Amino acid sequence: MNPTVKLLSLATAVPTDIITQEEAAAASARLFAHRFKDFRHLAGVFENAGISKRHAARPLSWFDTHHGWQDRMETYTQVASQLFAEAAEKALAQAGISGSDIDCVVTVSSTGIMTPSLDARLARQLGFRADIERVPVFGLGCAAGVSGLGIASRIAAVRPGKTVLFVALELCTLAFRLDELTRPNIIATALFADGAAACVLQNGERGIAEVESSGEHLFPDTLDIMGWKIDDTGFGILLAQSLPPFAERELGPAIDGILSRSGLERSDIGRFICHPGGAKVIGAMETTLGLEPESLDHERAVLAEFGNMSSPTVLFVLERAIRTGLPERAAVIAMGPGFSASCVTLKRIG
Repeated sequence: MNPTVKLLSLATAVPTDIITQEEAAAASARLFAHRFKDFRHLAGVFENAGISKRHAARPLSWFDTHHGWQDRMETYTQVASQLFAEAAEKALAQAGISGSDIDCVVTVSSTGIMTPSLDARLARQLGFRADIERVPVFGLGCAAGVSGLGIASRIAAVRPGKTVLFVALELCTLAFRLDELTRPNIIATALFADGAAACVLQNGERGIAEVESSGEHLFPDTLDIMGWKIDDTGFGILLAQSLPPFAERELGPAIDGILSRSGLERSDIGRFICHPGGAKVIGAMETTLGLEPESLDHERAVLAEFGNMSSPTVLFVLERAIRTGLPERAAVIAMGPGFSASCVTLKRIG
């Protein structure tokens, strides 16, 4: 039997600064209520978002003042380097290997830009070999935790015995804007957070689960649903009000199509492991996938404890699912800018 790609380990990391949802709501009211007449109509989003606290790259007081592009990217470089190293070192230790055993590193992030990229900056610290292949990926947003896992697994699949490190890292809070008096900016303030996750994948015999299949679906004419607008100040959120109903209407058929291309059906999946984009999005996912209400319990727990960290969030959910016991087959899914849906199926080993 030919070796298949296995997930060897999964580790997470978050910044040390914590912002409670009550603190975020109070700070937003202080900063926006007197300048944005629609703020009072949006204030309820903090209470209804399903979030108790989140981790942030900087303490709450940092967000009281204006920060330009340079300041934001300098902060990204510093904090992202710390989180990348922490998550990667944990994942390597769990897998029982060192950085010198990694043949390729795939990194996804859509909340900061740097050249040289994070993998190169941390190569010496993590012990990467000089012949390591580096694949930094930008722009996949919330879907990147699943899309990147698919990319990393496909790289490993064509190279028997090779080992791939996959890192998803986002510092969403650095996109907070004092100058954006818009509904999407207020919602983003209530939802988004910072964190990182790392996986080790290997085309070999051992592991937690086999990466069975991966696929994506790009919805036509949906560029305005989610994304960034970029100006001199930094990233500005684009977020359509129609996202939960869109997910409820379109995600189920898209996932069915992805599964069918691998000879699978929805009934073959023992557990859907979903990116918890927000409380309403989780409910929409349960509806469109035909799940029982409140069945996405790990998703709600991660959202409450960590907020929406974009790409790594679904890997935090996967970590909990592994801890409590994967079913025979699970499907890891997320949606993101494009607008797109991504799906990776995992088969339990043992």
